[in-house]
This record gives sequence, structure tokens and C-alpha cells, in this order.
Amino acid sequence: MRTKLARWAAAGAIAGGLLVGLPVGAGAQGKAMQLFNGKDLTNFYTWLVDSHREDPHRVFSVVDAVDGAPAIRVSGQHYGAFITREEYSNYHLVAEYRWGPATWGGRKDRTRDSGILLHCQGRDGNTGKDFNGPWMMSQECQIIEGGTGDFIVVGGHDESGNRMTPKLTATVSKDRDGEWIYDPKGEEREFAGGRINWFGRDPDWADRIGFRGKQDVESPFSQWTRVEVICDGDKITNIVNGTVVNKGIRSSLTRGKIIFQSEGAEIFFRKVELTPLR
Repeated sequence: MRTKLARWAAAGAIAGGLLVGLPVGAGAQGKAMQLFNGKDLTNFYTWLVDSHREDPHRVFSVVDAVDGAPAIRVSGQHYGAFITREEYSNYHLVAEYRWGPATWGGRKDRTRDSGILLHCQGRDGNTGKDFNGPWMMSQECQIIEGGTGDFIVVGGHDESGNRMTPKLTATVSKDRDGEWIYDPKGEEREFAGGRINWFGRDPDWADRIGFRGKQDVESPFSQWTRVEVICDGDKITNIVNGTVVNKGIRSSLTRGKIIFQSEGAEIFFRKVELTPLR
């Protein structure tokens, strides 16, 4: 699988390797690639804030889930991620996840939190001259109780520690509390950093464990949720259990690695599938 993925990534490289993926076309798709092979993390590497490439507490492992299917277990005990070895662009990503019961540290009683970071660029942890943080510069499809499908525009740092901020545009309106939510009939607005909530995020959202909003489309706790992200050029579409919940356009980032976060809550991924757009 590792060899096939490497051949696929190399085949799409253009402009001296600046872009990895297959050319985008009119919605046609190539063959789906199983980034999680059901056995190990061959197509990924892991990175933690405290120990970097070492994982002494087995934050990341492959286990037989309760339903008998193999899954990637992320314990959540330490902040970090499992990260694709290759960079990708122009693809349809499908991931299936469910929450586990374990929560840790400062998020022990908070909403269960994770996320999928897209078009990740920079060094692991955005390590600059005097900076060591958890994430690369990226566009995040948030996974959090009550907020799955939110966008977070994640800033980073260059090699000298200078701040870099990507941009993303969306049609939005303000909710009761003045927060921006995706609204196809709203105003077009560019975000340089910040959050774009999915269209049905509850204005009474509270950062407490087990929170569930009135319009949530994420599956109830311990059940599997299907998240799809379509990255088509500079457009990003988030889909949760078959419902389009958020759309971004004119992303300043259009290629990069893909990160799956560990953020204080146990989470299982039983499927990570990538289909190139042709």
C-alpha cells in the first residue's frame, strides 16, 4: 500500500514537485485509496507535543474496536496527531470515527475534541526559531461534540518563527450571539484565521462533555459518524453523515499533508479513505 500511494503521489507532481495529487476535472474520480490499511499506520507517522516522534504512552495504536472491526485508536492523553507521510491535493476524503469514554487533563469534563487538518504545511508542530506548538498551518475540519464540520483557519510559523495565517472565504451570517455560521444565502466574507461554524451549530453550545445540539447531525456518543471532505482546487466542502454542513472557497492553501488530532479525548477511526479527483 505504501508503494502504491507513493507512486500515486509522485504521478501527480507538477512544477518541480510543488503540487502532489492528480489533476482536478469535472467531478470525475479515480480509484479510492485506503490510507488506513486495517493493520498498522504504514501510511502515517505520529507526532506529539511533548515527545515528538516518540510515543511512550501509546497514544496511537491499531486495535479491534467493540464491533470487531480494526480501528486506529487515539487515546487523547497527549496533544499531537497521526499525519500522512505524503502531501495531497484535489481529493475526496472519507473518515469514519466514534468517541471513546476516556478524557484527559484540562479537557476531562469538556466537550470531546479532535479534528482533521487539511493542506497542512510547514514543519511538525510549526516549530520555528522559538516556537513549539501542536499543529501545522492548515484548514481544519473540526470534530467536536456539537461542532463537527466547523472550519478553523489554523495559523502557523515559518522557519524563523514568523507568524503565517492562511485565508478562507465563505458565505456566512451571524447567529444570535454574533458568531459566524455558514449560510448559503449569507454574505461572502474572507477569514484570515478564526472559525466558521457549521450551519446548524447550536447558539447555546457549551464546552461540557456530552453536549449535543438541537440540529446536530453527528451520531450520538459511541456510534460511528461519517465525515467527508471534498478538496477541489481552492474549494473545501465538509459533509457529516451525508449532510453538507459547511463550504469554503478561495482557500489560500490547496495542498499538503493531512492531520488527525489527539486533543484530550479518546477517538477511534475505522476508515480513512482518499479518492483523487481527476
